[in-house]
Amino acid sequence: MANTTFNRRNFLFLGATATLGMAVQASPAKKKKEKKKKKIFYRTLGKTGIELPIISMGVMRADNPNILKAAYELGIKHFDTANGYQDGRNEEMVGQYFKDIQRDKVIISTKIHPPKEGLSTEQFLEKFDQSLARLQMSYVDILYLHVCNDRAYTLDPRYLEALRRAKESGKAKFVGCSTHTNMAEVLHAAVDSKLYDVVLTSYNFRLKDDTKLQEALQRANDAGLGIVAMKNMAGGFLDKEKKKPVNCKAALKWAISNPLIHTCIPGITNFEMLKENWEVAQNHEMDEQEKGDLSLAMSNVGLYCHGCLSCSGQCPRNLPIPDLMRSYMYNYGYSYPAKAQTTVAQLNLSADPCESCTGCTVTCPNGFNVRERITDIARIKMVPANFLV
Repeated sequence: MANTTFNRRNFLFLGATATLGMAVQASPAKKKKEKKKKKIFYRTLGKTGIELPIISMGVMRADNPNILKAAYELGIKHFDTANGYQDGRNEEMVGQYFKDIQRDKVIISTKIHPPKEGLSTEQFLEKFDQSLARLQMSYVDILYLHVCNDRAYTLDPRYLEALRRAKESGKAKFVGCSTHTNMAEVLHAAVDSKLYDVVLTSYNFRLKDDTKLQEALQRANDAGLGIVAMKNMAGGFLDKEKKKPVNCKAALKWAISNPLIHTCIPGITNFEMLKENWEVAQNHEMDEQEKGDLSLAMSNVGLYCHGCLSCSGQCPRNLPIPDLMRSYMYNYGYSYPAKAQTTVAQLNLSADPCESCTGCTVTCPNGFNVRERITDIARIKMVPANFLV
């Protein structure tokens, strides 16, 4: 997938061109010359029984319903959003477009992320009702407990009860949890819960040697859980200056090559991304160039935090290093400074949390200069929010 900066004017032009192209393809004259359509590969989302193309859509950064229209018309069936994305505007956009689409023709998922102070079961369900109102839907296909990073949080009785009630009421057909960090532990907890139907997990080529994650994925599959993969591009770039892009099409092919992964939800913001991602649904075999590009990327430190938590406890100030590293990736890899700022702001840190520290004692097994990245990204909290688009 090409790493191009989103340009609204170009996108609207491309969107209009794509729509026109679809209309032309539908004409009788064109049909005679049209080549046989390529096969779309599907997998079953665990015990849910939902059949999905291996490529779905992460809507988080999209802000124009035309991209939803183009994705749906191409054949994408599953669209993933969350209560907190774009302060609720993301769910509103999804609802506005899909209100005119037959409900059983699309799979919609959303997520609730309780704040640090937590939510009661009733408060969680109130947030979910807010999501349903924004989506203009009476139910979602998958409701996730968002950003699980350990067993205790994943099995929190307040949230399990909320998910159970949502499912029993019919407002959520299936329930799941999402995890960016400590994914293996969360997957095992999801199996042990006897409640979760789906797990949305980070999964990309940077994690190729994570045997614990692979074992957890196997156990989850054996238990019938559906597995949706995110963060497939491992940051999108290898450097903060964006001079070394990841071959994102190759990265997506790598992720879906694992049969334990049922579908991937790459973030899509423009038509070029959509087109290249969808090609993977038709052909997920890597060619030699793509293999070479991934091999080169693997030899570079890059921007992606593995979420291994090995840095936890190393800092004498007990800084939330994994969250800061994830924010660094949002800003420099995904060109999403607003999300980076929101994540940093929730940590309640100063703009220079490493100030006056005589020497950094934190070592990252993946080669990150931790102090340098913390100092860099923490200052984003001082930037006016309206400057971050």
